[in-house]
Amino acid sequence: MSEIEIVRYPTQEQLESQGVFTWGIWTKEPSTFPWTYDSNETCYFLEGEVVVTPDGGQAVTLGKGDLVTFPAGMSCTWEVRKAVRKHYKFF
Repeated sequence: MSEIEIVRYPTQEQLESQGVFTWGIWTKEPSTFPWTYDSNETCYFLEGEVVVTPDGGQAVTLGKGDLVTFPAGMSCTWEVRKAVRKHYKFF
């Protein structure tokens, strides 16, 4: 299984070339929950902070300014530490 891919503070050009600002918006209050990705997801964090821990893997802290791709098939736990607002796209 692939790893979580993170681009910290991508350029405006990188974001625009992927059409990030046309994607849907997802928000979530502080909480902890399990999640499994049925397909790949790329998201761009506008606000917040989360710790994502893949089952059997290392925890990763993500937040504002991060462009992240989660691989299909990955099961993990999301710990939303500060309310999240992000653009997202499944593919």
